[in-house]
Amino acid sequence: MNTTLRIPVPAVGFHPPVYACQYTEKPFIPDGNLEKDFWQGIPFTELFNDIEGDIRPKPRFHTRAKLAWDAENLYIGAVLEGDEIWATLREHDCVIFNDNDFEIFIDPDSDTQGYYEYEMNALNTYWDLLLTKAYRDGGKPVDGFELTGLRSAVRVDGILNEPGARNNAWTVEVAIPFAVLRQCTPASQPPKAGEFYRVNFSRVQWKVDVVNGAYQKRLDAATGNPLPEDNWVWAPTGVVNIHYPELWAFVFFAKDGAEVFEIPEDERRKWELRKLYYAEQAVLDQTGHYTDDLALLCDTLAAISPCEENKTVRPLDYTLTVTPHSFEITCPAEKSGVLAVFGDGRAAHFDA
Repeated sequence: MNTTLRIPVPAVGFHPPVYACQYTEKPFIPDGNLEKDFWQGIPFTELFNDIEGDIRPKPRFHTRAKLAWDAENLYIGAVLEGDEIWATLREHDCVIFNDNDFEIFIDPDSDTQGYYEYEMNALNTYWDLLLTKAYRDGGKPVDGFELTGLRSAVRVDGILNEPGARNNAWTVEVAIPFAVLRQCTPASQPPKAGEFYRVNFSRVQWKVDVVNGAYQKRLDAATGNPLPEDNWVWAPTGVVNIHYPELWAFVFFAKDGAEVFEIPEDERRKWELRKLYYAEQAVLDQTGHYTDDLALLCDTLAAISPCEENKTVRPLDYTLTVTPHSFEITCPAEKSGVLAVFGDGRAAHFDA
């Protein structure tokens, strides 16, 4: 992977998971128990993988999640297996990933902007925030934002902060009201059956040693600092950065449990635009300005992409518009209108 780029090209192709989120009318009482009736019949996701994908070793502990919905809430449950179960942080909205944690990311309209982040540790301390856009695009975290009405719980199969105990896993449950999530959708409405959100989950796991009967982050002998944390995710982004919403999973809202969903063609076309966006950012790094030369973008993409799938773009009818400080790349949508990706990262669909 080319780490010299300001905005690296992912080392994975466009293969986000697709998940059918089942509708339920069962009552939900959060207690961290995923064996209760509420979750019966709700499928788990695939096991989490390293954030960079298959180029890295498989995680040493298994993690998987499941989702459900009703008219009021999106429900998320997760099982984080492993015997290193510890947590220290107790202050709301502190930087939770300094502990081992479970993280939720939700982009309700697949534009890579105006998305939600939620992090929790095994003490059920959490940090909720709104991202105006991805950090790579100059986004800012709104720490004062609150997921009003959220409910969460944690259950520890073992004893928290006890290395010698028979520790097996910790499980989490989270209910997030659509009254909040809908604020980042164009129509400001809850989802309807057949619609989708873009979602990702992440597990941060620090390497630890047991010192004097307690967990201690393992230190780098040369620097004295903790070794880098592991990042295990549902949908790998191909770069050590979860804030690539274009690669997050597709969570479709199912109603009868029998629906089969596929990634929409327009989302696949957005990915082709996104690859040209990566190339534009590289051209800016190299020349100090953007370009409207499609051939140059294609040559740049071939040179900088660490993944063979990302070295070329499909032959669509691209239009490039460049200003001194930004750009717009468009192509036709599948049925009507145009798709666009802008210099600030936003993806959009415009009617004809």
